[in-house]
Amino acid sequence: MCGIIGAVAQRNIVNILLEGLRLLEYRGYDSAGLAVINHNNNLQYLRKVGKVNTLVEAVKQYSLSGETGIAHTRWATHGNPTESNAHPHISNNIIIVHNGIIENYQLLRDILRQRGYSFLSETDTEVIAHLIHWEQCQKNNLLTQVIQRVIPQLHGTYSIVIMDNLNPSRLVAARSGSPLIIGRGEEANFFASDQRALLPVTRRFIFLEEGDIAEITNKTICIWNNIGKIVERAEIVYQIKTDMKDIDKSPYCHYMQKEIYEQPLAIKNTIEKHLCSGLITMAELGPDIDILLRQVQHVQIIACGTSYHSAMVSRYWLEALAKLPCDIEIASEFRYRKSIVRSGSLLITLSQSGETADTLAALRLTKNMGYLGSLTICNVACSTLVRESDFVLITNAGTEISVASTKSFTTQLTLLLMFVIYIARIRGINKLSEKQIVHALQKLPSCIEQILLLDQAIKHLAEVFINKEHALFLGRGTLYPIAMEGALKLKEISYIHAEAYAAGELKHGPLALINPGMPVIVIVSNNELLDKLKSNIEEVRTRGGQLYIFAEKNITFTKSKEMKVIFLPNIEPLLAPIYYAVPMQMLAYHIALIKGTDVDQPRNLAKSVTV
Repeated sequence: MCGIIGAVAQRNIVNILLEGLRLLEYRGYDSAGLAVINHNNNLQYLRKVGKVNTLVEAVKQYSLSGETGIAHTRWATHGNPTESNAHPHISNNIIIVHNGIIENYQLLRDILRQRGYSFLSETDTEVIAHLIHWEQCQKNNLLTQVIQRVIPQLHGTYSIVIMDNLNPSRLVAARSGSPLIIGRGEEANFFASDQRALLPVTRRFIFLEEGDIAEITNKTICIWNNIGKIVERAEIVYQIKTDMKDIDKSPYCHYMQKEIYEQPLAIKNTIEKHLCSGLITMAELGPDIDILLRQVQHVQIIACGTSYHSAMVSRYWLEALAKLPCDIEIASEFRYRKSIVRSGSLLITLSQSGETADTLAALRLTKNMGYLGSLTICNVACSTLVRESDFVLITNAGTEISVASTKSFTTQLTLLLMFVIYIARIRGINKLSEKQIVHALQKLPSCIEQILLLDQAIKHLAEVFINKEHALFLGRGTLYPIAMEGALKLKEISYIHAEAYAAGELKHGPLALINPGMPVIVIVSNNELLDKLKSNIEEVRTRGGQLYIFAEKNITFTKSKEMKVIFLPNIEPLLAPIYYAVPMQMLAYHIALIKGTDVDQPRNLAKSVTV
């Protein structure tokens, strides 16, 4: 959520700032702004509600230029999306941008009002600007020392970048709970909330740690840790494979569509990376991982959103295949309750971005709780969650720009299944042939390619939803979490209210919702729960519900005018959750197109939830 970029150079950096904002658009935002200082110490700034392109056009009109500057895309927390609430915020000579939330902003606001400050916005960010200015006036010393006095007064999670019009040759930044990096360039240095924003200008990055304060000029970088000591942080030369094809969505209409169609290759790459001589390998976890895994007696998984649905599926796999008890919990709930750590428990965190605030906070909370170790499964190799976990598995899904997760979800599931099969083998209790499962996995990408051929049939089905405001998703077993994921996708990008239920729960309340106007999407796999699910389908049909069934072609149904069936190629039941996720994504995508919503950047949502 939100994006920051700052630069100090010996050249005009306006275009660098604007391009950085473009590359951060995937994070989600509702307004954008920038401020620059030129060599004559003239401050220029612009803020606009809406897309970055609106800001770009305004910059052209006013001919902004400068060698030091900061820019920001805002996702509203305190105050509506308005120009006055957009960043940067200014207090006399202090100009700042800010990601995160200051929880005690109202108390600070009252104090600052008593000190004579007036507020032009509703934001918590403007509080920080005035507080820095106040502290600077009390003792006119270095800006970094001023920030060291301000930080203890701020309660919450944040990253901030500060520009001082009285000393425009440098930028100062602070990190507390929200990601922030430094980019080292040629006669230029940069701050950003994401390395992607800086890829056009550098591949050399320094990742700030919790409590760090940093100062950059066009030639120097200096970092202080949380006790005020100057420290060296490792510089990473980012050998990123990202090129223009990753951010070019042609020939597709949207990034989400492109990323749906990239899933066969993404899954293939994930599988091949973890195979050796026909068996699953987890070599990237290190040479001693087998010793640790033999000690595991329980698995605790923590995640949010789509990743939580991955966790739900993996619990079925862990308990059925590896005979390991597993608990899963939403990170925002886990971190605020008193939990008991089971003996021999392995902690697993799941996150697409690796910057999910609640998941990261939960991981930090568990450091001294007695877990055997922490494993994260993530799609971003340089993320905070990856750096702070004991063990890491990277999904290698490639760049995912659309807010709605697609390929990061299916590759996460693929890697989770491979990990479960591996741990089952290490524990000596895998009753299924690993090679048979591997063979089925290797066929999975081509199976998904066959589903993608059903695009027109799913598009035609989506037309039914043009005037719908509600939908119900049903599934059983490992497909219940996929029903939840389908409902989430529909909510995210089409704004249709959708709920998912385990089909056996119909009689415990949801049947009251069934009427001829309520579409019911049912996910059916040819497994041991098939007959029970057919009974649930009949419960809906006899009450006039409109059924839309996704099922394998070897399953037969009694024909009915209340029922539309999309037949899918047959699949190994173990792989059904990965497989069935794809038509759910396609359905949501086509419904969103019909509804005319912003598919890639749905309202109120962000790709990386860092608050």
